[in-house]
Amino acid sequence: MTIQRNPTRSVRIGSIHVGQGHPIAVQSMTATHTQDIDATVEQVCALHAAGADVVRIAVDSAKDAAALAEIRRQTAANLSVDLQENYRLAEKVAPHVDKIRYNPGHLYHHQRNLPWQDKVKYLAGVAEEHDCAIRVGVNCGSVDPDKKAKFDAGDDISPILESGLEHCEQLESLGFDRFVVSMKDSDPAKVVQINQMFAQRRPDIPLHLGVTEAGLPPDGIIKTRIAFEQLIGRGIGDTLRVSLTVPNSRKPEEIRAGREILEDIAAGRLRSVVALDPNALNIISCPSCSRVENEAFVELAQQVKETTAYAKDYAITIAVMGCRVNGPGETDDADLGLWCGPTRVNLKKGEVSLGAFTYEEILDKLRSELDKLIEARRSVESTS
Repeated sequence: MTIQRNPTRSVRIGSIHVGQGHPIAVQSMTATHTQDIDATVEQVCALHAAGADVVRIAVDSAKDAAALAEIRRQTAANLSVDLQENYRLAEKVAPHVDKIRYNPGHLYHHQRNLPWQDKVKYLAGVAEEHDCAIRVGVNCGSVDPDKKAKFDAGDDISPILESGLEHCEQLESLGFDRFVVSMKDSDPAKVVQINQMFAQRRPDIPLHLGVTEAGLPPDGIIKTRIAFEQLIGRGIGDTLRVSLTVPNSRKPEEIRAGREILEDIAAGRLRSVVALDPNALNIISCPSCSRVENEAFVELAQQVKETTAYAKDYAITIAVMGCRVNGPGETDDADLGLWCGPTRVNLKKGEVSLGAFTYEEILDKLRSELDKLIEARRSVESTS
């Protein structure tokens, strides 16, 4: 699958670059107590060995900062520091990391009378002095109260989006452009919406993708996968993290999950409907798994691809799903959707059911419905 990435600028984080066509970086975060140096070093090394491009460590006190200095000496990983609620620790930790992450919604916790713009100026200065990148990390659960107050209580999107955009402008006004942005929510649909809106307004700024509080695997991986498919499939996203609730010994699963999602997207193995090319036929099919009730599903997916090749120049999405568990819902957004049972294949046009057909009948019926869609598109084009 060919994906046209957003033309974001390049940002260096230690030994890697993100954005501007560089490979999408996969990150994780330690869950150990930072002051437990041995445990934290062990986890950083485990994540690094699993393929983490960047490992983030939380720092919220002077003792944490002192521990970070020793952790740095014992690992070769690219390190990011999460300042949590104490932005003033930046100067203590910056000499030991490659990236500083701050949350705009947490800047008001300390020195409340000092304008947030001055705090960002301080952070940018520290990052510049110590050769660090910055991540502006906006989270749904900790949006700047002043920003939330400007929008309706039911509007979860605008405060996050505007906060991210505002901080980009502030950093750039200071002459600092070595930064990435993340805008996270626990709802994958909102993650998709926010990041699409941001990318439309600032396609030049690299985006860090993630679904916050994704939860336990496998559900947490599935939720994250859906968001990533929708965004990365449209060229949005330069680095990512899969956030899972797992014991410390299993934290490398986040890296493996991220890599697998990227590999599946690149190979076109998608679980959601993604409009990858607005001018071409888009066929998606789910990976085969234990839920598939007829192995003929795998062969059918290939047959659908071959049968519909004549429609390659039409912006039509066809989804082929292998089971009754996810198939009905996961085909709703497709122009034509097929979800397979033991003996019959259910055909849909959008959310409307067109009936259930045998595996021998379905290709002819699909072709008939596809022809109708093409004819309808031609009619619209001829009158426009």
